Amino acid sequence: MGLDFRWLLASSWVSNVGDGIVLAAGPLLVAAQTRDPILVALATLLQRLPWLLFGLHAGVLADRLDRRLIMVVVNLVRAGVLVVLASTIVTDAVNVTIVLVTMFVLGAAETFVDTTASTLLPMVVAKGDLGVANARLVFGDITLNRLTGPPIGALLFAAGMSLPFVTQAVSVALGALLIRRMSATVPTRSEAHPRMRSEIAAGMRWLWNHPPIRTLTMTVVLFNITFGAAISILVLYSLERLGLGAFGFGLLTTAAGLGGIVGASAYGWLERHLGLGNIMRIGLIIETVTHLTLALTTTAAVAIGIFFVFGAHEAAWGTTAATIRQRAVPTEFQGRVASVYLVGVQGSLVVGAALGGIIAKTWGITAPFWFAFVGSALILAGIWRQLAQIAHIEPADV
Repeated sequence: MGLDFRWLLASSWVSNVGDGIVLAAGPLLVAAQTRDPILVALATLLQRLPWLLFGLHAGVLADRLDRRLIMVVVNLVRAGVLVVLASTIVTDAVNVTIVLVTMFVLGAAETFVDTTASTLLPMVVAKGDLGVANARLVFGDITLNRLTGPPIGALLFAAGMSLPFVTQAVSVALGALLIRRMSATVPTRSEAHPRMRSEIAAGMRWLWNHPPIRTLTMTVVLFNITFGAAISILVLYSLERLGLGAFGFGLLTTAAGLGGIVGASAYGWLERHLGLGNIMRIGLIIETVTHLTLALTTTAAVAIGIFFVFGAHEAAWGTTAATIRQRAVPTEFQGRVASVYLVGVQGSLVVGAALGGIIAKTWGITAPFWFAFVGSALILAGIWRQLAQIAHIEPADV
């Protein structure tokens, strides 16, 4: 798929190692500074909040500027922030305020990086190769970010609190250098840049006036609300419903990661033999049945098995959704449409998590899974016919 794709893939994989390391080390650092549940939860919120504050603006900049340059500059800023954080740890100057501010800044940087990264792939890979290319990026995210990075981060944190953050700084900086090796990444724009608010509105109009992408976005947002409600209390479900300890809870997430590896590795075969529409339909059936199974079972082995299958679906469906969006959206709108999509993804997870906590507290630990099952089934019935149309759209004119 070309040299530019290899540089992009290498950068993504290297950065995912560092991100995975801090996935474990970040919460450990917060817990080392405070045991206040509100402050611990605030750290997670501050990492997601920038999506709601800056997500749409990140999309505009990705459509205005050299996308490669955005990735390089923001990743170098991330590396610098991590070095400063590590320095405060080494000098014993770190405190909970510094950690929380750092979480927010890193979350803001991630907003710009992730939005821009989603626009680079369709500029360097042919439309017919986007599915396999996305699957390879997802493979790196699962193996390095979710499976390999966290245990390494925990070990490094135990050896020295600053080590995981120094390691991430190095990986992020290296990722920036690899992106720098790519060639032209400037979107073609024929008009002068209007006000940012106008450009955000133009991106929203494009998405809303394009029925397949509008339906895709609404599908992801609605399913993320049901998924977010269930996943928000997963640790309590694991302990109280399945009787698993901390190690057993880790097995659930590991099973999902291993399933994701299978889904990403087999994506080329799935796309050729099933087609995008069937991948979406089968995947959403799997997600709906997952919630039902978890609501009914009290057997750990069954839950672990269903998480493996769910992980395969998550990788395949996520790859398909990204591929469809990248094939349909014109290059000059990729950033703004992606930002609306990603803001919806992040925002719906937050809404779902809030609902999950309230539902579980009111009706019990399995109630969020029943909510997720019923909601997913109703949504799936409503969009069933549209899924085939979404999967076979052609690139639209501006």
